[in-house]
Amino acid sequence: MAAQPHHLAALSSAFRGELIGPDHPAYAEQRRVWNGSIDRHPALIARCAGVADVLDALTFAEDFVLPVAVRSGGHSFPGLSVCDNGIVIDLSLMRGVRVDPARRTVRVQAGARLGDLDRETQAFGLAVPAGIVTHTGLAGLTLGGGIGWLMRKHGLTIDQLISVDLVTAAGELVTASAEENPDLFWGVRGAGGNFGIVTEFEFRLQPVGPEVLAGPIVWPMEASPDLLRFYRDWITQVPDELTTVVIHRRVPPTAVYPPELHGRHAVMVVSCYAGPVEDGEEVVKPLRAFGKPLLDLCGPKPFVQLQSMFDASFPEGWWYYFRSCDVAELSDEVIDITAEHALRMKSPLTAFPIFHLGGAVSRVSDGDTAFNGRTAGHTFNINATTATQDGFDEERAWSRALWTALEPYHSSVYVNFLMDEGQERVRAAYGAEKYDRLRALKRRWDPENVFRLNQNIPPA
Repeated sequence: MAAQPHHLAALSSAFRGELIGPDHPAYAEQRRVWNGSIDRHPALIARCAGVADVLDALTFAEDFVLPVAVRSGGHSFPGLSVCDNGIVIDLSLMRGVRVDPARRTVRVQAGARLGDLDRETQAFGLAVPAGIVTHTGLAGLTLGGGIGWLMRKHGLTIDQLISVDLVTAAGELVTASAEENPDLFWGVRGAGGNFGIVTEFEFRLQPVGPEVLAGPIVWPMEASPDLLRFYRDWITQVPDELTTVVIHRRVPPTAVYPPELHGRHAVMVVSCYAGPVEDGEEVVKPLRAFGKPLLDLCGPKPFVQLQSMFDASFPEGWWYYFRSCDVAELSDEVIDITAEHALRMKSPLTAFPIFHLGGAVSRVSDGDTAFNGRTAGHTFNINATTATQDGFDEERAWSRALWTALEPYHSSVYVNFLMDEGQERVRAAYGAEKYDRLRALKRRWDPENVFRLNQNIPPA
């Protein structure tokens, strides 16, 4: 049965949020997501103001057999938070953050972005380990695992998760925690979008900042092979307080970089030391002393400043394409492939990070959560970026070529970094045993696969 105007009127009569259809003046703006290469046209965007709106929107979708996309921050790399001819259940109005500094916990609505979370928690010198770009949606990041600047000290975002409130495909609001629906709690920590719509999270908080030692040290790209070999050995000695990301890119034309470096191929190591600044200074001394850096911007700064450092490099509306893989180590072969292909990137906007894992991430038992890849050494996020469609195909081909060259060394893949790559890649993201367990869980909580516009796990 097709939805008629009177059906939409019945929905809107009780709806507290905003309903946006193709004739609405805000439709063109509201259907857009972060990745500008995605161009989809939903039948309805339901901007929910609370759980009751989510329930009503889901019922409407099921009554009229509409595909359901769920959007919080809209940062899904392949644009899975918007759909053609379906309904987008948009949580972006639900951005409440409530900190309990005495208990060191925080409750966060699912539409919040990382910047919303940091703003409230850092007022008390506390933080949830979560991401590296403040306009990322907290929900999608968390439900896939959550890597970021604090992970080697405090683990993934899911490792601080206490509970979630979740709307099921059957239209029920349930809580999942270690005590309540523990099987569901296992699944949402790594594959969460498959089982329902999470409307609120509760996290433990960790003492962080408000000032940390952080920032990039920059070398010419030609130094990459030697730098990566030094870096590989150096990180075996660093404490868990230090998380680092290696980035190959052209130096962006922003005020933080001298004009003479703008556009130059460069490699940088960006650090965050989640401990006393003076201890961090000692830890990064060997890195500062390597070779002849072009620029050293690693120093004391507010944690919230570090969190927003990459915002300008990943704005909404640019065209993005990603390939990703985990590797066990930065072997000589992996280093040489990386350095060779990095010099071939053309776009001044492309920047691909290599995240150093280990530490607290690896100390959680692999079977405790659906997230896979805790024993990996590094995560490659091979990002190809252009401002518009111009040059996008060429840069995308570069990303695919580097990923293919690294293929013999792939160990796993972080599900949040997948594009629309097919079922076998989703299976690879979880491993065969976890994938089968997730399919059984999916059969229990979403047997009709209502929540399929994601990195989908079909019911067994």
